[in-house]
Amino acid sequence: MSGQMSDLLEMWVIYDHPTDIPDAFVARKWLIGPGQMGPTESVIKAESLEMLRRLLPLGFVNIGRSTFDDPKIVEVWL
Repeated sequence: MSGQMSDLLEMWVIYDHPTDIPDAFVARKWLIGPGQMGPTESVIKAESLEMLRRLLPLGFVNIGRSTFDDPKIVEVWL
């Protein structure tokens, strides 16, 4: 059944003080799958990168960042 929650890849993208939240490190939950690719409304904020990493849901792995990513992106967790 295409389009159900189980068909979506969940990832968290960590940003270094993005323009819309300039006072914190921010993790945004993204969903990728059939017909969908983009950020959700789920956001985690913290004063430091280390603190933010501890606040991420369990089970995700840091895959770093791509050289093509926006400069504000610190890393991606799958």
